[in-house]
Amino acid sequence: MRTILITGGAGFIGSCLAEKMISDPENYVVIVDDLTTGDVAKLPSAQHKNWRFIKCNVNDYRDISAVMLAFPFDYVFHYAAVVGVQRTQLFPVRVLNDIKGISNILNLSKNSHVKRVYFSSSSEVYGEPVELPQNELTTPLNSRVPYAVVKNIGEAYLKSYHKEFGLDYTIFRFFNTYGPKQSRDFVMSRFMALALKNQNITIYGDGSQSRTFCYINDNVDACYASFVNSAVNHDTVNDIINIGNDNEISVLELANKIISLTNSQSKIVYKPPLEEGDMHRRLPDTTKMRKLLGRPMLSLDEGIKKLIENPLFLK
Repeated sequence: MRTILITGGAGFIGSCLAEKMISDPENYVVIVDDLTTGDVAKLPSAQHKNWRFIKCNVNDYRDISAVMLAFPFDYVFHYAAVVGVQRTQLFPVRVLNDIKGISNILNLSKNSHVKRVYFSSSSEVYGEPVELPQNELTTPLNSRVPYAVVKNIGEAYLKSYHKEFGLDYTIFRFFNTYGPKQSRDFVMSRFMALALKNQNITIYGDGSQSRTFCYINDNVDACYASFVNSAVNHDTVNDIINIGNDNEISVLELANKIISLTNSQSKIVYKPPLEEGDMHRRLPDTTKMRKLLGRPMLSLDEGIKKLIENPLFLK
C-alpha cells in the first residue's frame, strides 16, 4: 500500500489526479485543501474507501504538520496554489504566501520517509518565449510576475533540497489544461460557458496571443505514468516535464472554434489588453510527456466536444 498526499486536491487538476490515484486499490490518498478556491463537490465519489479529505492550509505550518505527522506518506503531490491570471494579479501577496507552503512541504518531507515530492509548476515561468517550442532545459525562465516567480522559487527549493538532503522530486510545468471540473475563470471554460448560453465572449487585446490546450485526461495520465513508472524507469526522477498539448491556436481562433462547435449565437467583444501576465505565445516541447503517455493526445476539437457532452460541465 502506498500512502500519498495531494495538496490542493479539491481543485481542478488535483481532484482529477486524486480520482486517478484512488482507482488503484494499492494507493491510499489523503487530500488536503483549504477550500479558498477548491470545492468539496470536486472530490472523488464516496464509493471508494481508500481516501480521505482534510481541510488544511499548507501555508500554515501547524496545520499541515499535523497532517504529515499523522500519516506515513510515501509520496507528496504539492498542487496547492493560488491560480488564474486575474486572481494572481489581484492578490499578489496571497501568491507570495505560497512560498511558505512549498517550504513547509519540503521541510516535513525531508524529515519523514517521503520518497519523492511532485510539484505543480507552470508554463508561466518561461515568460515571453525566446525559443519555440519551449524546452524544459534550454528555454530561459524570464517571467517577473509574482505567480511565475513563486513557481520558479518552488523549483529552486526542490533542486536545493535534493542536493542537500537527498529528497527526490519531479517538477510538472503545466500549460493550459481544461476539462469538465475547471472553474469558469479560465479561458477555455469561460468561453465554453458563455457560448453555451449565447452570451458575448470577451477577449483581452486583439486575440492574437496564442495558447495550447491540454485535455485533463492527458495531463493526469502523463503525471500518473511518471509516478507508477518511477520504480523501473528513473527518467523522470529529479527532472522537469512540460505537461501540455503542442497544437498552438490563437485566442481569437479558439473563440470562433467554440462558437462554431456549440452552434452559438455569441458575439466576440474586445477589451484592452491586460497590464501584465498575458504572454503572447506559449508552445511546449512535449517530447517527455509523449513518451510518458505512449499514445496520441486528444485533439482540441475532440476535447471541446467532450465538454459539450459532459453533464458535469453543463451544470
